Amino acid sequence: MTSDSHAGQIIILNGAPRSGKSSIARAIQDEFEGPWINLGVDGYNAMTPQRYLPGIGLRPGGERPELEELIPFLYAALYESIAIHAGLGLNVVADLGHHDSYAHPLGILPDCARRLDGLSVLFVGVRCPLETIMQRRDISQDGRETLYLRATADMPVPEPVQRWQDEVHRPGIYDMEVDTSVLTAHECAEAIRQRLDLGIPGPSAFERIAGGR
Repeated sequence: MTSDSHAGQIIILNGAPRSGKSSIARAIQDEFEGPWINLGVDGYNAMTPQRYLPGIGLRPGGERPELEELIPFLYAALYESIAIHAGLGLNVVADLGHHDSYAHPLGILPDCARRLDGLSVLFVGVRCPLETIMQRRDISQDGRETLYLRATADMPVPEPVQRWQDEVHRPGIYDMEVDTSVLTAHECAEAIRQRLDLGIPGPSAFERIAGGR
């Protein structure tokens, strides 16, 4: 990937809900040099009409086929916005949960990768064991009390939570991975900074995904 020297850097954080993506994104915004704009799922869904939610946060399983026809367009618009921000010299971090477990495959991730062609993209897999994710789901967050399914005596791991864990890291092509059960958000951000300082080996993850490799 030949990058414009005046373009901003792009970091895509991919992982399941409560894996720690948003905390890493905030750490990047707080600690990295220059402006870093967060164009992730929470901000995008805040702009999405209520009747079309969860929008790009639609979970795996094909539960909302009437909504799925909109999802590729929402992702396309988001990634075009990411490209415009970076093209104007702004750095972008986006915390997302890519998967292709819809009623039928939509091929969204390769399309998104192609929309960032020519830009410097670091694709980061944010891993977290299921046990830790379930513990985090039991912790209340202001304004998000109804967003996350929690364990019950009859269902220690709700099926939708397991589906996220199974599907979000397919095909698993990344430039780097972090595990938030062993690293803090700040430590993950520092590892990402070091990867950027060393450079992204070619072909990058997004180049391989865009080309089907």
